[in-house]
Amino acid sequence: MKVIAGLGNPGAEYANTPHSIGFEVVDALAREIGASWKNSSSFNGALATGLLGAVKVMLVKPLTFMNLSGNCVAPVLKYHNAKVAEDLLVVSDDIDLPVGKMRIRKGGSAGGHNGLKSVIERTGSPDFIRLRVGVGRTARTRADVVGHVLGKFSPDDRTVMDEVVAEAVKAVETIELNGTEIAMNRYNGWTATSAAAGKENDK
Repeated sequence: MKVIAGLGNPGAEYANTPHSIGFEVVDALAREIGASWKNSSSFNGALATGLLGAVKVMLVKPLTFMNLSGNCVAPVLKYHNAKVAEDLLVVSDDIDLPVGKMRIRKGGSAGGHNGLKSVIERTGSPDFIRLRVGVGRTARTRADVVGHVLGKFSPDDRTVMDEVVAEAVKAVETIELNGTEIAMNRYNGWTATSAAAGKENDK
């Protein structure tokens, strides 16, 4: 069983915000494979099971709020006898990546992301695969950063993020079906065409 966790904050007030882009990616993936979400109080999250090609996957949305994401992800892994380094993929936002970019890597630090920090702490390992979706950083102070990641996407950024989410689903499929290295080579240099077009229009 492969576990694919999208990180975000539960509740309608956090929809369409940078910090919940992980939810959007796994929601789109669930639609792609025809999987249905069910809330689980036992795991403090929403779960959906389906097939990605011939690979059985468990999609996870922690409903614990971001800084406690590991309280959902770790028990799901344990229940399914899934291994952190081999079976876990986490999708999250990244303020240090521009809007329109994404980055795939295996292992590493939390990079200041509270959701990733929680997953590392609760699973006891940083060795899982991460798909980080760029949401940009224009703020300088912590208060500004919080306002940015919890604020709504602008219409222009929303257009770009729709393209990114669709491509992120393909990136997840590539990771699970073809391996992390192939996915990294394919997507770590990728830029959304709508983001590139926006920069040209700004000149």
